[in-house]
Amino acid sequence: MTALYYTYYPSPVGKLLILSDGEHITHIDFEKEQFEPNSKWIEENNLPLFQKVRSAFDRYFKGEAETFSDIPLKTEGTPFQQAIWQALRKICYGESSSYGELAKMIDNPKAVRAVGGAVGSNPISIIIPCHRILGKDKTLTGFGGGLAAKRFLLQLEKIPYIDKGTEDTKPRFFKKYHQ
Repeated sequence: MTALYYTYYPSPVGKLLILSDGEHITHIDFEKEQFEPNSKWIEENNLPLFQKVRSAFDRYFKGEAETFSDIPLKTEGTPFQQAIWQALRKICYGESSSYGELAKMIDNPKAVRAVGGAVGSNPISIIIPCHRILGKDKTLTGFGGGLAAKRFLLQLEKIPYIDKGTEDTKPRFFKKYHQ
């Protein structure tokens, strides 16, 4: 197994856990999604890639239209998930989309539920902007980091939405990293 490095970023939506293989960002998790770091992971706060991500997050959380385009990413998933995650990156700062629109973007308009599953399994929060996905009527939908975090990110980007409630999130468990 390739060494994994980690650090934390103290964001306005809670402590973000950032994982890297040393060359790419592999995961960014919200506090509500996190478990304790795997004992095999190496805490490396001065990794140049982590410094680059911190600078980009600093700009983003100041309200700048950050694209994160210079951050190298490495995601593991099915070809379908990869297509969805690539499509998500095409949704610009301050814009939103829906699961149905995302399905059309990948030329698979009937795959709305599968799109929802792929969006929900996004391993790199914020940089792959799954928070920009709303229900077809612009309603707030579930979010791995919790709806409070999604509301904050949408408001930061000035994306209008319709709010219909609250929810809590259980941590995602990346089994292969905890073996």
